[in-house]
Amino acid sequence: MEVQVMERWRVMIADDEYIIREGIKQSVDWEGLGLQVVTEAEDGEEALDNALEHNIHIALVDLNMPIMHGIELMKKLREKLPACKIIVITGHDEFTYAQESIRLQVNDYILKPADPKQLTQVIRGVRDELESERQKSQHLEQASRQILKNFPLLRERFCQEWLDGNLSPSEIKEQLHFLQLPLVRPELLGIIRWRWEVQNSGMKEKERQLFMFAIENITLELLNEYPKAIFRDSTGLIVVLLWENNAEAMLARVEQEVRLHLKIAVEVGIEPVEGDITELSTAYRKCRVSLSKEVPLSPLVRRAKQYMLEHYNEYGLTLDSMAGMLQASPVYLSRLFKQELGTSFGAYLTQIRIRKAAQLLNATDMSIYEVAERTGYETQHYFSTSFKKQTGVSPLQFRKGASPEDGSVT
Repeated sequence: MEVQVMERWRVMIADDEYIIREGIKQSVDWEGLGLQVVTEAEDGEEALDNALEHNIHIALVDLNMPIMHGIELMKKLREKLPACKIIVITGHDEFTYAQESIRLQVNDYILKPADPKQLTQVIRGVRDELESERQKSQHLEQASRQILKNFPLLRERFCQEWLDGNLSPSEIKEQLHFLQLPLVRPELLGIIRWRWEVQNSGMKEKERQLFMFAIENITLELLNEYPKAIFRDSTGLIVVLLWENNAEAMLARVEQEVRLHLKIAVEVGIEPVEGDITELSTAYRKCRVSLSKEVPLSPLVRRAKQYMLEHYNEYGLTLDSMAGMLQASPVYLSRLFKQELGTSFGAYLTQIRIRKAAQLLNATDMSIYEVAERTGYETQHYFSTSFKKQTGVSPLQFRKGASPEDGSVT
């Protein structure tokens, strides 16, 4: 009993003799084999057009056809329908034809007049190949869907191993390629911490997990346009890897968006990633340390920090202008800023600008003037003076690889 198939495989018979085509059609129980002759052709050109139109699975091809020779037709079929099975049926039994057919990966070779039993046997064998290939393809598609479904888990496992420093550069790049991430180290690492045990000591685990998922979703929405990986580390902190420096302000916005939509407070630590592709763990440790030392900030100072991250490139950014935008007293904001961040508004703004300038000097070919302009400095001279005061080296020296005398740019 023949195997039942999901669909009939489409067959084309190409021979310039009508009687041959009819003989082949009558010699085989096509329906019993799960096949259907959907088209015929009497020359090579017509055969190629019909094969493409019907997207055929099996082509029975005579070598000696007008307009386009059978060999040429098979070359075209191999090019345009690579999965199509080809059976040569011809009166030419010369060895050179057989050699060329084999080179073109013909599935079988039958001489006219074709014996019905032999023809049926050959066609059944080709049909079985198609069935086997389809089954294999279905298994691979199913496996592919399963992998895509589990991508978040696979990314999390990989990123945790990466943070732990357990992978070689080649292993990291291979995993990045497989998980469809950029094949270079990230530019930024962020950690989002929610002190749930302090804010909601009696919260049930299910409710806590719902809040964690909500925080992750808000983060994903804010960073939608940037290449990224978001996962939870072994201690449950949300870790964000970002491959673009200009995503920093958007990541920092997570704090206010979570507060606005979930009515809970989270803290976001951000650290530049430096060194080669294996040194992600260094930025991770630094970020965790800085986050653990950070004193919870007031909503006003958090909003001020966020505003500065988004507007540091504006020449006219002053304490007064920012206080006006935040609807706060400049004197009160200045005092609060000093109390909570341990530095003045001007010093903090300079830190942001110099850090951004260092990133541009490292990652782009912008002129010093353009870098100055992009980071909120009115003149190149003022920028260069400020940069050297902060780092100990000039912008040009920094670009050439000179190390800053302190860690202020990181």
